[in-house]
Amino acid sequence: MLTRGELAKLSGVNRETIRYYERNGLLSVPARSEGGYCLFPSTAVKRIHFIKRAQAVGFSLDEIKTMLGLQYTDDATCGDVRALAQERLADIERKIEMLTAMKQTLLDLMSDCPGGDRPINECTILESFSNHESV
Repeated sequence: MLTRGELAKLSGVNRETIRYYERNGLLSVPARSEGGYCLFPSTAVKRIHFIKRAQAVGFSLDEIKTMLGLQYTDDATCGDVRALAQERLADIERKIEMLTAMKQTLLDLMSDCPGGDRPINECTILESFSNHESV
């Protein structure tokens, strides 16, 4: 069994992250020692690593909680997890498209901007944000 501090150190997160995971149902409520310390099973380290790796590829904590729950659902399949991954990938692709459009808009605005020592009232970037037309 591990104290919260030991779990934090072994899993590479801070104690507050562990508390947050507990509050949100990602970690089970820990047992208590006679001295009142929270005691976690050593498997909690593996669970936290799972959570952090899933976050690193864009899964939300709610999605991660769903995946963790699927591991203990008798009729769950790989297809259930794949569907979650497909949804996440589609969301990432939408964000990439949006960021690409934002980048192009900024490049266009910068190419129209005279820059240099021109007076601020000649700034085409500020002017485009002030116009009612879409950027």
